[in-house]
Amino acid sequence: MLYITIGTVAVLIFIYFLTTYNGLITSRNRVRNQKSQIDIELKRKLDLIPNLVAVVKGYANHEKSILEDVIKTRSACVSAGNNTALALGADNALAEALSNLFAISESYTELKTDTHFLNLQNELSNAEKKIAFARQFYNDAVNKFNNKIEMFPSNIVAKMFGFNKEVFFDAAESERKNVAFNFKRNCPNCGAACTNHSDRCEYCRSPL
Repeated sequence: MLYITIGTVAVLIFIYFLTTYNGLITSRNRVRNQKSQIDIELKRKLDLIPNLVAVVKGYANHEKSILEDVIKTRSACVSAGNNTALALGADNALAEALSNLFAISESYTELKTDTHFLNLQNELSNAEKKIAFARQFYNDAVNKFNNKIEMFPSNIVAKMFGFNKEVFFDAAESERKNVAFNFKRNCPNCGAACTNHSDRCEYCRSPL
């Protein structure tokens, strides 16, 4: 009877270790998958920058310092490669450079009403949102994984098999301030300043 009890306990311990180990593997893979999603969204954003710079050059070529800042910060993001933490840090600087670029566009009437420019602006705004969402999902996955590593008794299994805590990716300062790339167009009919999210004037409903 004693041997049966010991054997039962041993089997239960083995099952617990097995399920806990597999759970840690699943959580770690989820973290890695969410991290890859950030990389994908960052790449999509970076692919838009050359076209944006080309369009702005057509109207504001003498704004060299601002254009160079955008190109330089984009290059820093690309140079980060698979180092997501470094890429996100560089992306913070890129977001600031883009904000400056969009700010000067207000001084160029033809530029801020250029269809290609407006499309790129909207695509970049959507890319920023997707990166923010991907970062949030990543941090959620990291939180759950780190909890398993720190909490008893799963921390015993984690130490035995060399599982280490993952690092959170903090939001950029611009995201904390809720800065968005939203600019206005003047209605050709009534002259009102309208957001670029609609093809019609918000006031007189005339086409923009």
